[in-house]
Amino acid sequence: MTSDARKLPTGFGRLWTAQTVSSLGDGVSHAALPLLALTLTRDPMALAVVTAAGTLPWLLFGVLGGALVDRWERRRTMWVADTARAALLAIPAAAAVLDLLSIPLLATVAFLLGLGGLFFDTAATAYLPDLVRRDPALLEQANSRLRGAQTAMSGLVGPPAGSALLRLGRAVPLLADAASFLLSALLIRTLPATPRPVPEARESLLRQARAGASYVFRDRLLLGLALRPAVGNIAFLAVETVLALFAHDRLSIGTYGFGLLLTAEATGGLLGAGIASRLSRRLGTGTALTCTAAVEGLAIMGLATATNPYAAGLALAVCGAGMGATMVLAPSLRQAIVPAHLMGRVASTSRMLAMCAAPLGAFLGGWLATTYDIRTPLFAAAGLLLAMTALTASMTSDRRVDAALQAAAQPSTPDHPASRHPARENAPDVG
Repeated sequence: MTSDARKLPTGFGRLWTAQTVSSLGDGVSHAALPLLALTLTRDPMALAVVTAAGTLPWLLFGVLGGALVDRWERRRTMWVADTARAALLAIPAAAAVLDLLSIPLLATVAFLLGLGGLFFDTAATAYLPDLVRRDPALLEQANSRLRGAQTAMSGLVGPPAGSALLRLGRAVPLLADAASFLLSALLIRTLPATPRPVPEARESLLRQARAGASYVFRDRLLLGLALRPAVGNIAFLAVETVLALFAHDRLSIGTYGFGLLLTAEATGGLLGAGIASRLSRRLGTGTALTCTAAVEGLAIMGLATATNPYAAGLALAVCGAGMGATMVLAPSLRQAIVPAHLMGRVASTSRMLAMCAAPLGAFLGGWLATTYDIRTPLFAAAGLLLAMTALTASMTSDRRVDAALQAAAQPSTPDHPASRHPARENAPDVG
């Protein structure tokens, strides 16, 4: 039976709808919060504080959050997180109506929304493998649909909707986002419950968090899967930092044209998410991951050498396709091979590495553009992506992937847990 013939469980439709609605709300708020801040101040540092506040929870609590998710029932964690985020957004909405908005309030809201997102995203990542019975083909199919919906809603539909709703009143986009979280929470409450993770021997939260992080760093396959988004974020943030200036100075693109450039990237992301499973079947998951990483590096090289908007748009679309496919294949593989009781910590550790790397990329892009030329960050990013591809190719090879999948498929017992798979044969055991 091929993966196309397999059907996702009935509950997946509700999970997909919940995350689609929530992603739309995310897109609305991602546009609205900076624009709301802009109505209060023109100070670039103050605006940066609001933007950065949303990423801080992953930097401060990423691994600990994963350890907590591994202690809690995943479905309950998701709907509680979304309910809390819906209630939270009522505060700035009321402040907007009463003309009490401030930068500290918006930064606090962004931080707490990010904290809720940490728990929701980690729990959702850990919940999905149980919902689809850890079937690798179904995981790719499910992640493809989830990623496609997320890209469409948060990248294409949500931001312009947020800008449009803001014209109706400063509270309107905040209330719309709150409604999306509330609807998501109601849908998630109807999902089937999954078994609560098996509690480990009475270890402290810090020890459990450290064990989850060690599991990633001592496993060459998982480490390779984590390094790609971490190094990729350095490269992509270096590009993003100077992209608007590059488009204006080198390509003579105005504000509207720059929006179309970003749309081209998101459109490529949709295509990549849609063809990810086909690439995995044709090439093998490991080879497909190496190819998509190489495509991203070559596409950024093409962007750096582009002399007109059309070539730049094509390069960004190709890069988006590579990113979209990678963001389906890598999480699906991780979900298929990581034991359920470690899934939250492994997912949050990988995400934290990626989030910590992002500020380095922004600084690198700004410094290279200031010291050398506006195209230098793009060339550096392309080189970094291609070097990362070469470095991690053997870490995520088809041989390692197949061995890990075979080990994960073996029944586990208390004395012989399935978590000790061949991909870790050259690494010391995790205590």
